[in-house]
Amino acid sequence: MSDQRTLAVSFVSGLLFGAGLVISGMTDPTKVIGFLDVLNGWDPTLAFVLAGATGSHMAARPYLKRRFPENVAAGVEKNTEVDRQLLVGAGVFGVGWGLGGYCPGPAVAAVIPALGSTVVFVVSMIVGMGVFRWLQGRGIAA
Repeated sequence: MSDQRTLAVSFVSGLLFGAGLVISGMTDPTKVIGFLDVLNGWDPTLAFVLAGATGSHMAARPYLKRRFPENVAAGVEKNTEVDRQLLVGAGVFGVGWGLGGYCPGPAVAAVIPALGSTVVFVVSMIVGMGVFRWLQGRGIAA
């Protein structure tokens, strides 16, 4: 696939993903926090969104792997070890998700309509990514 075509497909996929997040309400942090708070009025909406996303991916993956083997297989199942970097990263992600009510995709999709605290979250997320890359470049982070 040409670079321009790949970029166009990526752009349309991102728009579709963002629209799905907005339509499903996943850009509202109270929905996500409601899902994580199983003891106080649990909101199962996120579970249905996750099931729909996982189901559609599982249905499409065999076709996409046959049609675009070089793209679908890239970077998948490369690292199967559970190491310190994975555990620390998952922990930081989970704490940020639980405290802020956003994971990266919905946070970016919510920046334009919401502003305010969403922008603070996204800027903090970008700074955190930069700090990680800086530490990684110095051999401090794996």
